[in-house]
Amino acid sequence: MTDRLSRRGFLASTAVALGTAGLAGCASETSGPQARGQGDAPKEVFTAPSRKLGGSLTILMWSHFVPRHDKWFDRFAADWGKRVGVNVRVDHINTVDVPRRAASEIQARQGHDLIQHIAPFSQYEPAVLDMNDVVQEASRRWGQQIELCRRSSYNPNTRRFYCFCPGWSPDPGNYRRSMWQQAGLPNGPSSWEELLTGATEIKRRTGVPCGIGLSPETDSNMAARALLWSFGASEQDAAEKVVINSPEAVAAVEYMTRLWKQAETSEVFSWVPASNNQALIAGKSSYILNSISAWRTAMGTNPKIGDDVFFVPALRGPKAALAAQHVIQQWIVPKHAANPDAAKEFLLHYTANFPSVTYQSELYDLPGWPSLVPQLNGWLDNDPFGAKPPNKLALLKNAASWSANIGYPGPSNPAIGEIFSTNVLPTMFGRAARGQVSARQAVADAERQMNAIFKNWRDRKLVGG
Repeated sequence: MTDRLSRRGFLASTAVALGTAGLAGCASETSGPQARGQGDAPKEVFTAPSRKLGGSLTILMWSHFVPRHDKWFDRFAADWGKRVGVNVRVDHINTVDVPRRAASEIQARQGHDLIQHIAPFSQYEPAVLDMNDVVQEASRRWGQQIELCRRSSYNPNTRRFYCFCPGWSPDPGNYRRSMWQQAGLPNGPSSWEELLTGATEIKRRTGVPCGIGLSPETDSNMAARALLWSFGASEQDAAEKVVINSPEAVAAVEYMTRLWKQAETSEVFSWVPASNNQALIAGKSSYILNSISAWRTAMGTNPKIGDDVFFVPALRGPKAALAAQHVIQQWIVPKHAANPDAAKEFLLHYTANFPSVTYQSELYDLPGWPSLVPQLNGWLDNDPFGAKPPNKLALLKNAASWSANIGYPGPSNPAIGEIFSTNVLPTMFGRAARGQVSARQAVADAERQMNAIFKNWRDRKLVGG
């Protein structure tokens, strides 16, 4: 099993655009592929592998919330396999099933060669290959990786990239403009306080609740962190010490309890990742924290609602205005992988084609190496897929400035990955909102859980502090 890619081989490889020639990532704003409509997708590029490949490559990944992406990806992966002599099989499963399936395969030491998830997988660092060689080659080709993606894939304590992170999706607020106009905020809320007052008024007037989840699932985890950060709290500090038990965290939990009591319903305690999407599309939520997928779906199934959905950046709190990423691509190669060379070569091919990834996901997936998609700002200013108005997504041009990695202000270390996967934070918020414990007790209980998790990983020298 090879764990290092040949730099000489990469330097000797040739990048060929399908139908034109040129190096991947070297396109300028004027010469790069420019999408002006649904039929004007970017041209794909091909880089010859650094070594002869063969055999099979099996990929496990989520079923994308934008179906167009998976149709493209499956064809894209198969075409690459035919070109390099590898039989590629792609298995898509529901995003909620990916962690369980990955854990099962890793425990059994057999399964897929390449696994993708959309939330932290740092807890699997001991069982996966170091991706440093892939990251180095990607950075050599395409320049600097955005810090959000780097901090979501690199463990500074072991100096290992436990996963490869070529892309991400922001987590803006999605709001119904017609409803927020009734609350006197036609441009949506800009702060957590405005969310509370506006959503409360909307529910009073229309009966339509706000949609911030409080259940053990991905979106609720993201919302919990955005709220904590905005109040000046966090799970850990920059030195990877647990700091959740703070007055700021208690204040954030108290706020969420008020929001639930005044503007939400009990449904949020049993939501799954698709629930807030479904609520917005069905006209049963005035505001959700989500990517753009719910709106994209509404554009096709309920255009009246789709045209009424607008976006706001991270809400301002007493101390900050930060949001978690909605999706952070986590590509891992387990130590049991039968074809790690093909897995790593495919990841570089996939990343080189991030203009297509972004386009075929209808601007859902943004690049971890921005130089790869120079046309991104043009797409966000003039949506290729018919947004009304065309610049509805323009606020995402600076989304990285108001987004933070899971674990901020520290890295997404294995302890943070376990805390995320065991839903410590949404459970903390949910218990207080239900009145099962006080906000102070909920935070103290979460601290005990976190301390135990951190101690386990610190004893294994995988976490600092």
